[in-house]
Amino acid sequence: MIRYILAKMLGVEAVLLLLPAFVGVLYGEMKEAATFLLPVAVLVMIYVIFGRKKPEAPSIYGRDGMIIVASAWIFWSLFGALPFTISGSIPNYIDAFFEMVSGFTTTGSSILKDVEILPQCMLFWRSFSHWIGGMGVLVFVMVLTTLDKKNSMYLMRAEVPGPEKDKLVPKTMSTARILYGMYFGMTVLEVALLIMGGMNIFDSLIHAFGTAGTGGFSNYTASVGHFDSAYIDGVISVFMILFGVNFNLYFFFLIGEAKSVWKNEELKAYLCIIAAAAVMITINISGQYPNPLTAFRYAIFQIASIITTTGYATADYNVWPMFSQCILVLLMVIGACASSTGGGMKVSRVLIVFKSIKQEIKRLVHPQSVNIIRINGKKMGNDILKSVYMYLMAYAGITVLSILLVSLDNKDFATTFSSVMATLNNIGPGLSKVGPNGNFADFSILSKLVFCFDMLAGRLEIFPFLMLLTAFSWRKRF
Repeated sequence: MIRYILAKMLGVEAVLLLLPAFVGVLYGEMKEAATFLLPVAVLVMIYVIFGRKKPEAPSIYGRDGMIIVASAWIFWSLFGALPFTISGSIPNYIDAFFEMVSGFTTTGSSILKDVEILPQCMLFWRSFSHWIGGMGVLVFVMVLTTLDKKNSMYLMRAEVPGPEKDKLVPKTMSTARILYGMYFGMTVLEVALLIMGGMNIFDSLIHAFGTAGTGGFSNYTASVGHFDSAYIDGVISVFMILFGVNFNLYFFFLIGEAKSVWKNEELKAYLCIIAAAAVMITINISGQYPNPLTAFRYAIFQIASIITTTGYATADYNVWPMFSQCILVLLMVIGACASSTGGGMKVSRVLIVFKSIKQEIKRLVHPQSVNIIRINGKKMGNDILKSVYMYLMAYAGITVLSILLVSLDNKDFATTFSSVMATLNNIGPGLSKVGPNGNFADFSILSKLVFCFDMLAGRLEIFPFLMLLTAFSWRKRF
């Protein structure tokens, strides 16, 4: 059953690879467009052999769902990297794999020093991977294919980010289609607004893909700063923040339950964090800009980009005061809301941790009191609290181990630390040599593989990816 679902997933990727090939034909890049056909042929062959006939025992278990999801992201990245290497756009396959892992996990970190030399079809595929990965590779496949209710539920639970996995409607497949319907509609709206601001269709698609998936790949070395437009900065800032919101709340808003949206604690905390950071950074950097309004323009864009883990840039925040840089590092860790396209720890987990600390202080003052942690009026059970604590421990362990391995490259601390934070939290740029004007090209192969691990683990909320690598997961059924 694992082979069957993975084969169907690879068949979908074969169809998607035809889109950048078509773009190549439109731009007269016939040679580059042809490089997409080899992986398409291989993927179709895999689908024909393993994905056409459904197994007689069609059930999967919770373990299987996690293994399928983790494997799916790896295989999509492995095959998605082939056109870059075959065409010579990124000759080193490890670099191409890094670029595609960064694309599908919506990280936005890059090894490319001059992105503008790439053919248009390669730029399209690179950014389109953000849009696919933003809502989730398996969720995307679920929209296009058919799985029974139980099996699709296991896949949804393994891939949707956040401490809780809620369904909008009773059927998981219907939930996936509702999510992608809203996702598609918001993307189209952003494309239209960017075109109104003077972008051509290709540029607007590239940057809408990056915004929607909170990925951050641009077809310009200067990123969004290339356009030097307050209007474009404003549109992308707003949409980055919107795509960092829990998509369940958009569904509630559409069905007329606006009150439950405005009362949502995670949304309030998310907006308050953005507002507080905007005020502090604007004041802190105001001396570097002609007036406070200009300072606010650049501050809010970078804040929206970092907290939603998008990674676009309109300013080099390496030259900002250390206070502002520290705030951005904190935003890297916090991330966006659960069930959004953003990465990071998620605001909901931060809320649970703060409420747990508050509960423990109350317990120490009043040992006999009963204190219950509630989010949006809903009691957080011990299973959710335990999962949050285990996530934080795993997160800390991976962070420390990754920093130690990357430090073998002997780069400065800001580069080493922020590169791990940027990849593990699916942000893209970090500080110093991996800042908005830098890249990951000069790291060793070992470090790049560590970053690939971090990007995949961060996007899959750590445990599905760790489960794939543990031997007992392949022996024990649960």
